Amino acid sequence: MQRPNDPLASRALFIKNLNFNISGNDLYDLFGKYGAIRQVRLGTDTNLKTKGTAYVVYENPDDAREALTHLNGFHLMERYIVVLYHQPSKQQASALAKAEIRAREQALEMEKRRLGMQD
Repeated sequence: MQRPNDPLASRALFIKNLNFNISGNDLYDLFGKYGAIRQVRLGTDTNLKTKGTAYVVYENPDDAREALTHLNGFHLMERYIVVLYHQPSKQQASALAKAEIRAREQALEMEKRRLGMQD
């Protein structure tokens, strides 16, 4: 499920069931119809062969939503692709949450000092 307050999650799409012969340019051409793309990354194994997965990151979350809506189930190179919002791992999400909490605590401390408030 997409988290509305996480801009990276709403701009990044995970695509699976791709044809193994697909290129990054193929994906850029298809997904680029829905908006400006920041990055396309094909999933590869240790031999640099594609695994049938990719990530597409848009500049704008609305463009990602449009692409997901129109391209999930799209027939591409003899396969029906699956398009999902990228879900960061629990470890990544936890690290991001902790960093956000630290930043908020620091901002709160600065504001307390500015207002002359002591703990």
